[in-house]
Order: sequence, then structure tokens, then C-alpha cells
Amino acid sequence: AGGFFEDKTYNWGSEFEENVGGMSLGFTYRMGEWVNSSDFMFRVDYTAFDVGSGRSTKLSFLPSVSFPDANSGFPLYFGAGIGPGVYFKQLDGESSLSLDYQLFAGARFYNVFESIGLTFESGLKNHINVLSDGQFNGVFFTLGTVFIF
Repeated sequence: AGGFFEDKTYNWGSEFEENVGGMSLGFTYRMGEWVNSSDFMFRVDYTAFDVGSGRSTKLSFLPSVSFPDANSGFPLYFGAGIGPGVYFKQLDGESSLSLDYQLFAGARFYNVFESIGLTFESGLKNHINVLSDGQFNGVFFTLGTVFIF
């Protein structure tokens, strides 16, 4: 869970706006690894925006890769993901689909309480509307848990 501490929109709702990003909730599942190198993950993010005179909500589906792999035990990581975004609620006349991409870096701490850990992550969450003009560029911070099973 987290939010944005700096963001901008271009040609989405109006020509230019700042501080439209709201709450963001996400789930990342580690699908596999490239042994001793990287993790392949699938990330789903729900994000709310206050754009112009309306509210917009979106679900993003992002295949992602991060380095180093979780099995290395090293707490710091960085990565990237790209995939489609689908709006549940969108401004009139704007695209219901977006191309979302993220660059992120974080720290993960395993076994803080038995098999539950903590993660902190920050980076860029951006999207480009596919069927209309408009884009969003945001800097985010999230705090979450890591489950080991």
C-alpha cells in the first residue's frame, strides 16, 4: 500500500495537472527466477486518481523482473515492469485502456516475524492512455509485507 509524493499529468482531463495520484494498492507474486540472477514476477496494482473535476480508478497488470533474485538473501533490489492498465472509472472522452510501466527499487527484510517480512519500495509509476491522448508520470512510495511459503 502506498501513494505518490510527486506526479504530473499531460493532456489527461486538462492540459497539465499536478498531485492527482491518490492511493495505490498492489500485489506482487514471484513466478520464478533466473537462477542466481533475477526474479520474474507478476504485479497487479489498483490506483485511484483525482483528475480535473472527476475521479478515475485503474487496475494494472505488469509482468516484471527484479535483480537480484530473492533467494540471494540480499535485501536491496531494483526492477522494471510493463503491461496493460484497465480503468474501472475514467473521465469522459478518455481511453479505458493504458500502457503502464514501472521502474522501482526497494528493500526487503525476511522473517521479521516468523515467515512474515517487510518491504519498502519507491520508484516511477507511469502510464500512457492507449486510445486517446494523455499520460501520467508519478513517483511513488509503498510499504508492504513479504510472505515466505
